[in-house]
Amino acid sequence: MTVIRQEDLIQSVADALQYISYYHPKDFIDAMHAAYQREENPAARDAIAQILINSRMCATGHRPICQDTGIVTVFVHVGMNVRWEADMSLDDMVNEGVRRAYLLPDNVLRASVLADPDGKRQNTGDNTPAVIHHKLVPGDTIEVHVAAKGGGSEAKSKFAMLNPSDSVVDWVLEQLPKMGAGWCPPGMLGIGIGGTAEKAMELAKEALLDPIDIQALQARGVANRAEELRLELFDKVNRSGIGAQGLGGLTTVLDIKVKDYPTHAANKPVAIIPNCAATRHVHFSLDGSGAAVLPAPKLDDWPEITWEVGEGVRRVNLDEITPEAVREWQPGDTVLLSGKLLTGRDAAHKRMIDMLAKGESLPVGLKNRFIYYVGPVDPVGEEVVGPAGPTTATRMDKFTRTLLEETGLLGMVGKAERGPLAIEAIRDNQAVYLMAVGGAAYLVAQAIKKAEVIAFDDLGMEAIYEFEVEDMPVTVAVDHLGTSVHQTGPAKWKQIIAERV
Repeated sequence: MTVIRQEDLIQSVADALQYISYYHPKDFIDAMHAAYQREENPAARDAIAQILINSRMCATGHRPICQDTGIVTVFVHVGMNVRWEADMSLDDMVNEGVRRAYLLPDNVLRASVLADPDGKRQNTGDNTPAVIHHKLVPGDTIEVHVAAKGGGSEAKSKFAMLNPSDSVVDWVLEQLPKMGAGWCPPGMLGIGIGGTAEKAMELAKEALLDPIDIQALQARGVANRAEELRLELFDKVNRSGIGAQGLGGLTTVLDIKVKDYPTHAANKPVAIIPNCAATRHVHFSLDGSGAAVLPAPKLDDWPEITWEVGEGVRRVNLDEITPEAVREWQPGDTVLLSGKLLTGRDAAHKRMIDMLAKGESLPVGLKNRFIYYVGPVDPVGEEVVGPAGPTTATRMDKFTRTLLEETGLLGMVGKAERGPLAIEAIRDNQAVYLMAVGGAAYLVAQAIKKAEVIAFDDLGMEAIYEFEVEDMPVTVAVDHLGTSVHQTGPAKWKQIIAERV
């Protein structure tokens, strides 16, 4: 009988979460590099380059890949011959590991978990509790999979109770445009089929823990229906032309994962959960010999890619920007931002809208300013701010018209596409929306030379900061006429791909 000590599980979970905060899995790096090498759309290729450069920087600097350091999901398989030397429950041990990891002074991770989700939505402060799945299995070890899932990709999850005769492929392809680019492609799609509603969702999440191996499957051929679905969906999703960050291109998914389970004769439950460019998961075993040891990857595992300013790039001084200058920008233009940039996301936007509705003055003037949708990680050492990549812009769509019309806000910076309401408001107010690359948070943070909280400090990472930035790279995603590259880019590349088939 194996004896597992409480401290060994706690420390292993803590070490695993720190490990995945700055190390991508090697299979992900290899697949992303292959996508970079074959990509023909310059904008998508540039986005993948930023993700790969950011990944290498995080691996060497031991800082988070993404500012959204995720909600923790843990799958624990406990051997039936294991005996615990512990006075805490299994859930409490896992959560203590999460707490220890997210509060580690050398690499504090952003706490994103809110209690009372439909009420006060109060941050728990240490990213607990995790979502934990247990299973008793034969054996004398404990097998643990730890993942940290970003909220942007999790928000794009889909579920349906299909009729038995309905096509899973057709349903997945129907959902894909509705998911937009907020899940930060290229990544993976986990698909769960069967069981009951909650089982299908669990299967989809668990599927994302498997390594990227679609090329090996293509080479050896399929052995069952799940593998047939993987190949068919991999081909058809990549033919969609959505591309990296939704800009249009050849690679939308790096792999498709499918897990299934027997279901009721009247049902076909199907779930999709995407994994983003901040793919973070690791597996370890405990056999009674102590805490898990996770080997550091070699720096040679990362390709050496440099990001260079191309021709036609606009350098913009935010402190001198005018509405007339913004109207010269074209969709797809690369812009390097310098000067003072405000930040604000969901909670700050809601508070500002509420203040405006009451006739109150805002704590900071927004006229001719730009606001960046971000909730940064706290700085460590000599950093002015921790990793500070963009959050999904569509969540701010409902606030956009009011802010543009009542404050004179000129532009916004965020992740992925804008919805119809925001695009109409941007067009009507001759404003602009700029896209920063999701999954390049540490790289973006290098452009931030100063950071100061100037309003709503009680909101923590959702407070309004003023950043001083220097050559922060962004793309014109919606111009003053309302033209969106997230509509034109995928449409163009879908046609290009179709003509080659």
